[in-house]
Amino acid sequence: MDSVTRLGVVGCGLMGSGIAEVAARNGLDVRVAEATHDAAETGRRRLTASLDRGVERGKLTEEQRDHTLARLTFTHDLGDLADRQFIVEAVAENREVKTEVIRALDKAVEDPFAILATNTSSIPVVDLAVATQRPGQVIGMHFFNPVPVQRLVELIPALTTSADTERRTRDFAEQLGKRTVRAPDRAGFVVNGLLIPYLLSAVRMVESGGARPEDIDQGMELGCAHPMGPLRLIDLIGLDTAQAIAESMHEEFKEPLYAPPALLRRMVTAGHLGRKSGRGFYMYGDR
Repeated sequence: MDSVTRLGVVGCGLMGSGIAEVAARNGLDVRVAEATHDAAETGRRRLTASLDRGVERGKLTEEQRDHTLARLTFTHDLGDLADRQFIVEAVAENREVKTEVIRALDKAVEDPFAILATNTSSIPVVDLAVATQRPGQVIGMHFFNPVPVQRLVELIPALTTSADTERRTRDFAEQLGKRTVRAPDRAGFVVNGLLIPYLLSAVRMVESGGARPEDIDQGMELGCAHPMGPLRLIDLIGLDTAQAIAESMHEEFKEPLYAPPALLRRMVTAGHLGRKSGRGFYMYGDR
């Protein structure tokens, strides 16, 4: 297969919209599928707003924005992805939901050589691959938020993933201007395997009264040259997403350092999810 020209993206939240934007800006015909018409329209508005901000900041011309929007179409029917060469699934970080979507895509996509990539941040890829009739063409492709800015993509081949699928997926990531690292198919992969215990340690420090969020963050930013402290970072990631990743890692490895702290669980229950809800360890009035 030559370079990908027709991309499907399932899910148009923060990650899905970012993936779709980067692909359309790189000249691909991108079709985005959401669960409902309203969700698809919300995704369209999110993408348009992101491109408008790019124009305001001088990163895009108005002509580039308009050409990018012209390459994007939206649907709430997975059947409309039948002609896609490559599909990235970016729905909620939930094993059952992702399995259902991957199984449906396997039936809907006509090209027997099309690749089904999952943007999971913690679920073992093999669990999704075996739900399809094409396990050799299922691979993990973990983008990082915000997708238009972050250059890294983790490639996660399952035991069932073919060498050709891995090569084609690496080529596709490079087509989008991304750099790749190869990660093992285990919960957390490389980045979250290191990052999540660090974030959970910061939450436990707040929970115990050991330090305030702003002091923890300044300590890591000024003392360790981190661009963002752990509590601002978990707010950016989303506390619910961080909890889901931690639970997946704890389920697989049974290590206490992966267990979500009680404070994190209670904040998620309260709806204090970070930037996307307007409140996490900090307040956000400009979301």
